[in-house]
Amino acid sequence: MEIDNFFIMDTNRDLIDELIRTGYLKSERLIRAFEKVDRKDFVPLEFMAEAYGNYPLAIGYGQTISQPATVAFMLEKLQPELGDKVLDVGCGSGWQTALLAELIGPTGRIVGIEIKDNLVILGNQNLKKYNYQNAKIIKGNGWQGLPETAPFAKIIVAAAAEKIPKALAEQLEIGGRLVIPVGKGQQDIVVVDRIDESHFKEQHYPGFIFVPLVEH
Repeated sequence: MEIDNFFIMDTNRDLIDELIRTGYLKSERLIRAFEKVDRKDFVPLEFMAEAYGNYPLAIGYGQTISQPATVAFMLEKLQPELGDKVLDVGCGSGWQTALLAELIGPTGRIVGIEIKDNLVILGNQNLKKYNYQNAKIIKGNGWQGLPETAPFAKIIVAAAAEKIPKALAEQLEIGGRLVIPVGKGQQDIVVVDRIDESHFKEQHYPGFIFVPLVEH
């Protein structure tokens, strides 16, 4: 799947309507989350006029806030449920973390990990705009995940790995799901379902480009 429809919309409603029209936003719960959590609250001031553009935006430190269509696509594949415990790897400015906090509700829990100190601070500042009590962002290595907090019902990764990190797959609970971009150059988004202790099922969706998953 190739996402290349780069448009600038004037309002969050315009963006949501475009994502629905193009088939990236489908489920009612995810549409409501996009309505509640406004992307403009997570982009740098210098890009505020482009907050509703359907393309990635730089957030500093070599990282980006992902294209809205890509975020919608990955969250539709992740299928977060009320009460889920979720790990958000490479959460950047916190937009996807906030969307997930909305989707899993107050009985759920989400931990975002970000390897860059400045982005940990930025992401937590942005989350405070919504006063979520079920979400936080901490410093961590995306390749290693968060074993002390595992297992997770869902894990999502917003940066590309050359291969699926074994540590992340092993931190899924049985029946859990990992969504991660994998590959060099143009990447596949891979959906990994844990069947049992030693068996996993993969589905691949090609045609995406992400920044690399940083190791240090």
